[in-house]
Amino acid sequence: MLAEPEFYYSVVIVTYNNENEITPCLDSLFLELSGCLFQIIVIDNDSLDNTKELIKQKFSRYDTKDVELLLIENTSNFGFTRAVNQGLKKCKGQYILTLNPDTEFITTSLFTLKNALQENSKVGVVAPQLLYPGGDIQPSCRRFPRHRDVLFEITGLSYLFRQSREFNCWKMGDFDHQSRKKVDQPQGACLLFTYRVLKSVGYWDEKFPMFFSDVDWCRRVKNQGWEILFEPHAKVIHRQGASVLQRRPKMIWTSHQSFYKYFKKHRT
Repeated sequence: MLAEPEFYYSVVIVTYNNENEITPCLDSLFLELSGCLFQIIVIDNDSLDNTKELIKQKFSRYDTKDVELLLIENTSNFGFTRAVNQGLKKCKGQYILTLNPDTEFITTSLFTLKNALQENSKVGVVAPQLLYPGGDIQPSCRRFPRHRDVLFEITGLSYLFRQSREFNCWKMGDFDHQSRKKVDQPQGACLLFTYRVLKSVGYWDEKFPMFFSDVDWCRRVKNQGWEILFEPHAKVIHRQGASVLQRRPKMIWTSHQSFYKYFKKHRT
């Protein structure tokens, strides 16, 4: 059962060997949350580096009676989705933010995301414009995949015709990511949604241990009648794939398996 909201924001971050990313992530997050009643829940999947120690150092600096800072230390790598659900089950905020540890907010962007949610009661989830560390736009929105999109990826047609509405439909090659737009599925690196949406839609599906759990959850959000919004005026730096690249061959295989499970579940 989800607890009733006690905080304004709840933030869920899953870490695994993120000692190089977690400090700027938390620093920018604390700045964004300044003056709010909030909780931050970090679930560490048995990191082997100094990630946990750095989190504890940051938490000790910012721990006050107005916040709740929780570090869950898993004794093995439970997988991304299971760890996200560990955090979601602890959330007691009116607004819930799932955030990758390799992200960094640009000032007031969280406020911009929250305003976008408040403006339209039909919007259940909002996502920012992601930027590469150098400042270039990182394409982050996708349409729900179709079977033929797999063929277009395998044959390379999606790369040959990057801006095609048909051949690169899934990865939205026809969208420049510079305007506000209703989308199917923003990248799960940074998603803000309401407690009410989580209570209605439920937790992320752990049949997808790493990939496609965000795609599946967004599809369930839309099936419940909510809209998902891309808000480019909110900007977040994303050091893409910092955790995934540590185990790239295994992650590629896991991604393929999850793709199959997604089609099997939704029969699209």
